[in-house]
Amino acid sequence: MDSASSEPIAAEPKLVLRHKGPTRLWHWLNALLLYVLFASGLGIFNAHPRLYWGHYGANLDRPWLVLERFGSWITLPAHYDLAMSRHWHLSAAPIFAFALLFYMVWSLFGGHLARDLAFRRDELAPRHVWQDIKDHARLRFPTGEAALRYNMLQKASYIGVIFVALPILILTGLTMSPGMNAAWPWLVDLFGGRQSARSIHFITAFMLVAFFLVHMLMVVLAGPLNEIRSMISGRYRVPEARR
Repeated sequence: MDSASSEPIAAEPKLVLRHKGPTRLWHWLNALLLYVLFASGLGIFNAHPRLYWGHYGANLDRPWLVLERFGSWITLPAHYDLAMSRHWHLSAAPIFAFALLFYMVWSLFGGHLARDLAFRRDELAPRHVWQDIKDHARLRFPTGEAALRYNMLQKASYIGVIFVALPILILTGLTMSPGMNAAWPWLVDLFGGRQSARSIHFITAFMLVAFFLVHMLMVVLAGPLNEIRSMISGRYRVPEARR
């Protein structure tokens, strides 16, 4: 009679619901809207590819940044058409703004903010912060139950994007609108002038692009099939804990 194998039987990978419906919907809607807004925004920028600080900006004023026009491969539409770029931009912007407002309200009152994004006291300890930085630098991703929680760097970046960068993008966009100057004149004062708002809008947009590129790199390195599936169906296969 054969003796029983002494090798342990591998447990089935645990499949859990990681992302709720509103998070998944907002994620994919944002991906589409940010593409439309960024590409059409570059088309608008091509009409005057210079940036200024203050209230005024024209050909005779001194810009702080001068660029060549962006190529047609990255603008919407794929040729210079200021009117059409504005049409795309102003069509997507209200949807983007109200989607963000809905997600912020849901995060606050639905428990997502307190449960998933709020910092715990121990996470703010210098030793913990430094350990998270080292783990990220070494591409040492969490496993087991730890993989179901955002680490300190993820929380900081998500809070910064959702509650700081995206609202700044929306408010500076409104500041550049002549109609909003009459309705909310305090916006112009808040950002130090329409040209300052335009510069901040431009910088913030490229910061979000940088965040997106880093985010996609982390998705690829952490396991794209599992990560993308969790953002489509919500189901996430928990990586086996390290022994």
